[in-house]
Amino acid sequence: MKTLIISLKIFLFFTILTGIVYPLVVTGIVQVVFPHKANGNLIVEAGKTVGSELIGQQFDSTIYFMGRPSVTLYNPLPSGGSNYGLTNAKLKNLVEERKQQFIRFNQLDSLTEVPSEMLFASASGLDPHISPKAALLQVERVANARGFNADQKQQLQKLVLEFTEEPQFLCLGEKRVNIFLLNLEIDNIQ
Repeated sequence: MKTLIISLKIFLFFTILTGIVYPLVVTGIVQVVFPHKANGNLIVEAGKTVGSELIGQQFDSTIYFMGRPSVTLYNPLPSGGSNYGLTNAKLKNLVEERKQQFIRFNQLDSLTEVPSEMLFASASGLDPHISPKAALLQVERVANARGFNADQKQQLQKLVLEFTEEPQFLCLGEKRVNIFLLNLEIDNIQ
């Protein structure tokens, strides 16, 4: 009985320490040191949360840049990919369909090489990034849809380059453009 009471005391002590005290201390430190990141990198405009830098959103309008395909339509709850294997006929058909749709939507030449991220969904289905090449292929369409003149179109191209992020730690990944942040910013072009 004595051993049981000691065991319960130790269990209770570590439950409070690791289940309550430690999480509160870590959360408090992170809220002070990195408040933006600790709260999910949320973007707030005019007092309203419009999204997160970390999660893409569906942009179907011609006046916005398209992000990469998402099997879950950027819903974070059932996030994930299609899990089709490379030899799956459904995946091959889906990739060809996405290629034709991207070329048609952006009024590109049928021989245009479409970047792979515009053909394949990310594993999470939430990725807000595409390559600078994929963004630059969409500049003409977005500029035309918004009725931009030549100067505004050039400003849009500069904006894509401005929003291009370098590989993490200069060696992990590739250059990328956060489409969610870019689309928020192009609404400010006069």
